[in-house]
Amino acid sequence: MKTFNLLSVIIALSFFLGSCEKKEKIDKEKPVIDLSIQGAFPNNCDTLYFGESFILKVKFIDNVQLGSYSIDIHNNFDHHSHSTEITECSLDPIKSPVNPFLFIEDYDIPVGQTEYQTNILISIPSGNGNGNFDEGDYHFFISLTDKEGWSSQKGLNIKLLYR
Repeated sequence: MKTFNLLSVIIALSFFLGSCEKKEKIDKEKPVIDLSIQGAFPNNCDTLYFGESFILKVKFIDNVQLGSYSIDIHNNFDHHSHSTEITECSLDPIKSPVNPFLFIEDYDIPVGQTEYQTNILISIPSGNGNGNFDEGDYHFFISLTDKEGWSSQKGLNIKLLYR
């Protein structure tokens, strides 16, 4: 009887241990926006020009898997701040917007990537149906989200001017 009970306990224990699933590692790290790569663009205090295009060159890194990113370019005529950079840029005097440029776009990152370098062409038009866009201080805001939902942001001060 003791042998039967011992054998029953061993069998039950083996089923219990065999049925336990390995726990997946929980992602607790934010992704990284890397502007230190060679040729990164734009950088804090850079100037972009209306009526021209540029290549967005930024490197994204995550410990598990990247998800998506977005770009938001909006006016900073009132000198509000969400800059994440140490370098301070010279700002024009505060002014009220008349026809400010606005760009908001979302981009997917191919599935399974832990590193991804952007190489997209962004065009900045000269104006819209209301005339030319306002020159001056703008923010170039990059937001990166990994597959788990963690996010990081970079807020750059830029100028948008006409040549």
